[in-house]
Amino acid sequence: MSVTAAQGFEAAGVAVGLKSSGNKDVAIVVNRGPRKVGAAVFTTNRAKANPIIWSQQAIADGVVEAIVLNSGGANCFTGSFGFQTTHQTAEKTAELLGVSAGDVLVCSTGLIGTGDEVFRAKVLDGVARGIAALSPEGGDDAAQAIMTTDSRQKSSVFRGEGWTIGGMAKGAGMLAPGLATMLVVITTDAVLDAAEADAHLRAATRVSFDRLDSDGCMSTNDQVTLLASGATDVVPDPHAFRAALTAVCSDLARQLQGDAEGASHDITIQVTAAATEDDAVTVGRSVARNNLFKAAIFGNDPNWGRVLAAVGTTDAAFDPYDVDVWMNGVRVCTAGGPDRPREEVDLTPRATHVHIDLKVGDAAATILTNDLTHDYVHENSAYSS
Repeated sequence: MSVTAAQGFEAAGVAVGLKSSGNKDVAIVVNRGPRKVGAAVFTTNRAKANPIIWSQQAIADGVVEAIVLNSGGANCFTGSFGFQTTHQTAEKTAELLGVSAGDVLVCSTGLIGTGDEVFRAKVLDGVARGIAALSPEGGDDAAQAIMTTDSRQKSSVFRGEGWTIGGMAKGAGMLAPGLATMLVVITTDAVLDAAEADAHLRAATRVSFDRLDSDGCMSTNDQVTLLASGATDVVPDPHAFRAALTAVCSDLARQLQGDAEGASHDITIQVTAAATEDDAVTVGRSVARNNLFKAAIFGNDPNWGRVLAAVGTTDAAFDPYDVDVWMNGVRVCTAGGPDRPREEVDLTPRATHVHIDLKVGDAAATILTNDLTHDYVHENSAYSS
């Protein structure tokens, strides 16, 4: 059920020809509940798409009635015409729903530079058709409509004590977020105010989507949105709600990792005994973005030397000659030198675990990434992005 698992929400996904495949390409999620609370986090890329610029303004008051998302075109670097397209999208949605355009968020994903008159006409048509198709069972259609190079839709549901969280996500490339990753919409029927929703969302994304670094490339269109309808009239325990929201975000992040373009290994990089959490993240991300390491994993080569070389580029506190590295449970390096034979490491499974022990403190962090494959290079040379 994705975003319609929570009470008070309707959704739809329709096809209007933005995708050459003819698949669904415009999604709408509408909050029909008594509360219209919204919060969002956005890409920190200075190059922002028009929908991001619009949504950052619209979310300022913490009120969101609806969100419109399209695939098949990013509406980024399309000038003032593109911003007007986003504005018109919100206005048409507002007109048909009887709400304020300033309470409508807009998201787009696809080819940067796409957003001409034909694009505008199709998106506006999608708004009308999507609103006509709104349904409490429309979550799956919406999740399908936001897909681009994704091979499958991504959704997650958590049921708490009298309240529910539901979410959908899209993403298969450009997964190197700053506060968000690709397009994600999460709904809940719990009672939250805008400040609570914002705080919970930022805490959850910090340890989930922010720790996914598939290919080191940050999108111009990334947005994660949380909508709260208050339809159950249940005020959740804040700790329980934040834990549940984090679980949903983490589940969706894992699904994004598992569908990364061309990947043959899903790599979990666990950094422990760091001086600070920031150090642990920095070390993990340095390995996740190291193409030599990623190529070695693609070749099933437990090349721990490339791990240490990547760690050495950081300013984290550690002694490079007192670091241990495990790969899939085998300690291949101890105190900065060889340990168990490489032949003991089996890297043929898709799930790959790398553990880096810095031996300087008690902080830890985990980064998710993928290997660098021929298929990734082929897909991104054949598909414009």
